[in-house]
Amino acid sequence: MEMTSLNVRTWGIPFRIGATSYVIEAGLVDNAAFLAPYVQDVQLVLFDLPDGPSNLPDEGTTNRLAEIGAQRDLSYTVHLIEDLQCGSSEQCSPVDELHPSLRSAYEVIERTRTLAPWAWVAHLNGQEARASQFNLDVLREWWRQAGEAVRQVSAWTGNAKRLAIENLEGYPVDLVTPVVEQVQAGRCVDVGHLWLDGRDPTLHLRAAWRRLRVVHLHGVSDDPNQTARDHRSLALMPPSAVDSVVHLLLRNRYSGVVTLEVFGEADFWSSLEALHASIRRFER
Repeated sequence: MEMTSLNVRTWGIPFRIGATSYVIEAGLVDNAAFLAPYVQDVQLVLFDLPDGPSNLPDEGTTNRLAEIGAQRDLSYTVHLIEDLQCGSSEQCSPVDELHPSLRSAYEVIERTRTLAPWAWVAHLNGQEARASQFNLDVLREWWRQAGEAVRQVSAWTGNAKRLAIENLEGYPVDLVTPVVEQVQAGRCVDVGHLWLDGRDPTLHLRAAWRRLRVVHLHGVSDDPNQTARDHRSLALMPPSAVDSVVHLLLRNRYSGVVTLEVFGEADFWSSLEALHASIRRFER
């Protein structure tokens, strides 16, 4: 790709293209500064291990991220750390009595609020429902508890649409739909997870369209022996598969964020090139 084509702001498309905060081996600020000339959004991928390392941003870090954002037309999405859940006897308040996943969500939201994120992206913990093979009685209770968790976290974001609930591989795609509709939260459709499960992403993008805030786009490997089959370069996917997604977003003037959810420079550059090639095929 020519250097003049690297800045997605020159591509004349309706959606914002983003990358993760793990493209170069450095911290949040360095990644934002590195990516700012090329993309319009950075997804902050955070971790906070018990008695271990943490990259939760302090006030100085968020101030610097905000400066980069203001100077370079760079927005942020923030991926919450833990899969949200709410215990069966909890009413989801007050904060210090909450499930650890909700306390973690509260801390992340408070630490990143000044960035005015485009969205906070969250997974729902559906392990109990999956363990029951999605027994209807278990599902009804899970939907209730998940709804309580999402309702509480949505209150902290200030706008339910800015909490984008993401689909996970290995689960029914519409598992989160009753929760999202109940709370009127936003959606994050992870296209790579759908490809990994052998599903057509365009069907689920259309179904989520009214609430679609973020799209995660990444390739998957067809080698079942690889431990990390997804979050690979978008260039691994057939152009026709990439086009089916990208052209749908372009035809319907999607105006949210599309995050190239890959980790490492090589996968980032090749994914950006694959995305740009798809956009050019649409234009032709």
